[in-house]
Amino acid sequence: MDMHAFLILLAGQVAGYLVGGIPFAYLVARCKTGRDIRTIGSGNVGATNVGRLLGFRYFILVFLLDFAKGALPVLAAQYLSLHGMSNIPQYLPEVVGFAAILGHVFPIYLGMKGGKGVATTIGVLLCLVTWPTLAGLGAFILLVLFTRMISVGSIGFAVTFAVVYQLITPEPWGSSKVALSSLVMVLAALVILKHSSNVKRIISGTEPKISLFGSRKKSDESAPSND
Repeated sequence: MDMHAFLILLAGQVAGYLVGGIPFAYLVARCKTGRDIRTIGSGNVGATNVGRLLGFRYFILVFLLDFAKGALPVLAAQYLSLHGMSNIPQYLPEVVGFAAILGHVFPIYLGMKGGKGVATTIGVLLCLVTWPTLAGLGAFILLVLFTRMISVGSIGFAVTFAVVYQLITPEPWGSSKVALSSLVMVLAALVILKHSSNVKRIISGTEPKISLFGSRKKSDESAPSND
């Protein structure tokens, strides 16, 4: 790798991390109520925790914003890879996408303590591998509808996405796809690991459930969050 390619990769990582680290959950909660989302529920900086405080429409707002901060850096990197200079590394989108997710999970703006990164991960993966991601989203929706637990849907998304990717991708570990396949496996594992505490509560029967189409309850503000 020449110096120019290295600098492009470095710049992409920094840009992806800084964009991914924008704490939309913190900003929305602070602007709307003046409260610090890190002092509510589990303290996670994510859409579910905001939904517990402000209601479902704010969950959707923060989810879409977190989704966008994963998708937009990857789309920009893909554009550069296709239309930029010839020596831009072909795996630039994967590098930028991973940096964006790390930015959300470990944001420099909030002392390296962020959310679980599900929405940002979906934004990254939908741009990189669309069909496996859509399959994962289908599993997410069905599991949430049946269990009313965001954590179950998130874990189901990770498992379904990884399995479908391996099944439909020709030679997923060939030289041309090794970077993408590595990212897929790492991200699936990261989502599951970030929900380890939720798994313990699911097993013990104490994992909180969401109220679909219903009004939020004040008691929900102190419940553990599934972001």
